[in-house]
Amino acid sequence: MRNNFKIMGVILITLAFLINMPTFWQAQANKPLVYTVEIEDMVTRGTYQHVHRTINLAKQYEAEAVIIKINTPGGLVNSTLDILKVISGSDIPIITYVTPKSGIAASAGSFILISGDIAAMTPGTTCGAAMPVTMSTPGDSPQAADEKTINFLAAHMKTVAEDKGRSGEVAKRFVTENLSLNAEEALEQDIIEFLAPNVENLLSQVDGLEIIVNDKPIILNTANANITNVEKIVDEKLTNTISNPTIAIILLMLGVYGLIIGFNSPGFLFPEVLGAICLILGLYGIGSFEVNITAGLLLILGVGLLVAEAFTPTYGVLAAGGVISIVLGILFMPIEPMMPTGWFTGFKVMAVGVGAVGAVLILVILTGIWRLRKIDPMHGKTEFIEQKAETITELNPTGQVRLKGEIWQAKTEDNLMIPAGTKVEIVARENLWLIVKKDEKEV
Repeated sequence: MRNNFKIMGVILITLAFLINMPTFWQAQANKPLVYTVEIEDMVTRGTYQHVHRTINLAKQYEAEAVIIKINTPGGLVNSTLDILKVISGSDIPIITYVTPKSGIAASAGSFILISGDIAAMTPGTTCGAAMPVTMSTPGDSPQAADEKTINFLAAHMKTVAEDKGRSGEVAKRFVTENLSLNAEEALEQDIIEFLAPNVENLLSQVDGLEIIVNDKPIILNTANANITNVEKIVDEKLTNTISNPTIAIILLMLGVYGLIIGFNSPGFLFPEVLGAICLILGLYGIGSFEVNITAGLLLILGVGLLVAEAFTPTYGVLAAGGVISIVLGILFMPIEPMMPTGWFTGFKVMAVGVGAVGAVLILVILTGIWRLRKIDPMHGKTEFIEQKAETITELNPTGQVRLKGEIWQAKTEDNLMIPAGTKVEIVARENLWLIVKKDEKEV
């Protein structure tokens, strides 16, 4: 009897859940939807694709807002400007938010921060330090970019800030003076509007706020919103990786070295296939950032010298010039002014590493060629000297002999007759004729 009561209880609970489930899902569906997207590490072409897709999803599903969570030291200029275009053209409110605690929005990240319809920071975060830099000489530390670049980016930073109702003069100082502000200072100096320890708190603060988005007034309804974080998909992750200048250059040089190895060891195919794939990926990556034309010419020259060394060995003369040209070309290639300063140090180490790999590769090739040149020729007049053969016809003084399963025309050295079936020794070769004599061991 007691078991029957238990069964009935389970049935009643299940029925109650099924009856209330539509109400539960309806309540969830009635909640406002907010998408979040994270910008971490370097801003690349993959970052732009990720942000663009998230904003399109928000528009498709009529989200209340998109929160761009920022924690980046900088990145590529073109990718950053493309992100700003997507934000400015969005009909969905965009909230830019520097988070988590100890996070930064430096250089390119500062541009993205001030472009939001609403800007916020987590206490303990920092923004600013957007002065463009460049690598003037290979041995020096990065220096401030030329005045033209600084003035352009400063004017653009000011324009973006003022368009969103923020202090253009303070934003301009991010570029001209390398100004940095913590979260409280940014709020005080009219760079951001809110301080929030987390996304939920931020959404609760902006709930009911009226803002202008593309000249249209919108009242935010974000309290208790369903928050959906949009992760990178595979092609965005791949683009993010290969559009990093360091990775792009490594892929490019792996492609070149792979093809050189393949051409010097034909028949294996693996180096050629892998080299071709790396070369294509490297070229695609290089196309996503600004490059120095002179550096590109140095790189092409260096590759040409390495190829020339591999096919017409000059005992390292061309190879040394090729390696030096490649290293210089790599060092001067990226002219991205909003990359983090520390990135340049790693990039210089990579350039030297690529040069060292090229030097080792050429050394291996030259060593192989040197060894080949020390080996006695395997073909020509001396090819069969002192080898043994057997006459298959009488040599009087000409006839035929069998050598290693092959039949050759032969004649005797002293014009004497040698019977068929006799062991003979080859003393010389004249074109397709073998000069033979009786094998002394058979006499």
